[in-house]
Amino acid sequence: MDLFNVFINETNEQLGAPKQKWAYNARDAWKDLGTSELVLMKDAAFELGGSGKAAVNYTCVTDDKSLVSGDEILLYGPDLKDLKADSTFARIAFLGVKEISKDEQEAFNTIQNMEFVKYHVFPEGYMMRVSPESNREQVRVSKKAIKKGISFKSVGADYIKQYHSNPNITAVKLIFITDPSVDYKALTERAKKVNEVTKTMNKILEGLPENLDCASCSFKPVCDEVEGLKELHFGKEGMKKMGKK
Repeated sequence: MDLFNVFINETNEQLGAPKQKWAYNARDAWKDLGTSELVLMKDAAFELGGSGKAAVNYTCVTDDKSLVSGDEILLYGPDLKDLKADSTFARIAFLGVKEISKDEQEAFNTIQNMEFVKYHVFPEGYMMRVSPESNREQVRVSKKAIKKGISFKSVGADYIKQYHSNPNITAVKLIFITDPSVDYKALTERAKKVNEVTKTMNKILEGLPENLDCASCSFKPVCDEVEGLKELHFGKEGMKKMGKK
C-alpha cells in the first residue's frame, strides 16, 4: 500500500529533526478514560489550536517498513508542561501495516478501521475535538492534568497503545507539533490531499465506469499526483491496455 508514501516523505522532508524523540513503552501511556471527558474552560490550562490558531491532523498508512520501522513519538516545539497559553498544533500519524489485501474493498475497509482509532483515544484531562471536514484537531488540556505531569510522550504512548489494538498495525510513528514557526499552511494542504486520496478510493470502489474518460473526471488531479489510484480503478490489465506498465 503505497498510496500515501509521497505524503510521508514530504512530511519528513518538511519537518527535519525533532526537538524530542521517544521510543514507545506501554507503561508510559497516560490514563485513558475510555470515553470522552468534558474539560470546561475554567478548568483548562490552554488549548492546542485554540484562539483561532492552526490545528492540523492527518494519518498515512504504508507497508513500507523503511518509512515506519518501529513505534516512536516525535515532538516539534514545546512540550505540554512548557506551554503557558493557547498554541498552534498538529498531530500526524504514520501507520506501518501488514501487507494489505489486494482486494480493493477489503483494503479500503482496513484503512478506514485504522483511521477510526483516533476517535477512540481519551487521555484523562485531554479533551479532543476532531473535524474530519477541515482536518482540524483541537485539544483542551486541563490544569489538573498539567499538575499530574501529562506530556506528549504519555499521550503519544496512549495513542500507540490504542492503535495496536488493531492487529493490522505493526508500527506507529506519531508526530506532535507546537512550534509556531512550522509551515502549518503546507501541513493543512497536505492533510487535504490525504483526505482527497481516501475519498477518491471510496468513489472508485463505489463503481466508476470502466470506460470513464480520465480527462473529464473530477478526481483526475488526485490520480495524476498519487501513483496507484488509476490502477485501483482500471486494474493492472486495464493499465496495460492504456500503455502503462
